[in-house]
Amino acid sequence: MAHKVTLIPGDGVGPEIAQAARRVIDASGTNIEWEVVEAGEALIPQYGTPLPGYVLDSIRRNRVALKGPITTPVGGGFRSVNVTLRQELNLYANVRPARTLPGIVTRYQNVDLVVVRENTEDLYAGIEHRVGTDAAESIKIITRQASERIARFAFELARKQGRKKVTAVHKANIMKLTDGLFLECARKVAREYPDIVFEDMIVDAMCMKLVQAPENYDVLVLPNLYGDIVSDLCAGLVGGLGVAPGANIGHEVAVFEPVHGSAPKHAGKNRINPLAMILSGIMMLQHLGEDEAANRIYEAVLAVLREGKALTYDLGGSAGTSDMADAIISKMQA
Repeated sequence: MAHKVTLIPGDGVGPEIAQAARRVIDASGTNIEWEVVEAGEALIPQYGTPLPGYVLDSIRRNRVALKGPITTPVGGGFRSVNVTLRQELNLYANVRPARTLPGIVTRYQNVDLVVVRENTEDLYAGIEHRVGTDAAESIKIITRQASERIARFAFELARKQGRKKVTAVHKANIMKLTDGLFLECARKVAREYPDIVFEDMIVDAMCMKLVQAPENYDVLVLPNLYGDIVSDLCAGLVGGLGVAPGANIGHEVAVFEPVHGSAPKHAGKNRINPLAMILSGIMMLQHLGEDEAANRIYEAVLAVLREGKALTYDLGGSAGTSDMADAIISKMQA
């Protein structure tokens, strides 16, 4: 079966890792027709935005996209392309798996959990304004509809993946109305899934327990801002953002992407680890129902990591981005 997929290379190191992922996915035998669309800082002079309308049109048309990182100005300028994509396309669920991989040195073993983050509201939605010249205010919005929707998504993901426990993470001891509503909704949805263990955890305690014993957790569901922070913490447990894939999923469309930044100082040097992009591509293939191809790539990735000969500098090797892609393709073809 042929699939048409939007490919957004992004900027900085995005085009290099996007090309590596595309080559690996094509070598898996999956029949994908790529529609390549450009987005990023270089387009601002022409379109007045790093995210021209044709990018959104392509994603809506194809319903699935694989996206490289795009530079976001800090402290001013254009707001995050990622936030805009999530809100424009109603990509309400951010999914970030964190799994121990062979050959990657970390302080932890046997980590295998998924962070499910509400993607459309909370403080991270960026509803803020100045109050006079010496203050600024950000508005935290939590709704029943979004909270129940993300909780149900987390439980359905747990069922689909054969996971046993969902932990709702919050700060309802202090934010009794907003986080209190999120927790109330999670508890309500949990009653619909008696086969899955449910617990809740205050976010600061959750961070401590993840550092102490991450193997005790399975699926975490969080409001937007906590989810952004905790998902990076979980990436640190398994080797960092270089091996952290992600997905933004809605009812109509899904966008898959590595969660690291665009690292413009490394652009064009063929040295960035492509694994986060390739692992995001595996998630995309699973979403498309191409489980056999996804498994083929994943097993090849594991083989390359175990062998340890074609690793990029952050993994302790000297291979380039394209070299690592070549090694993964070679393992698939062996």
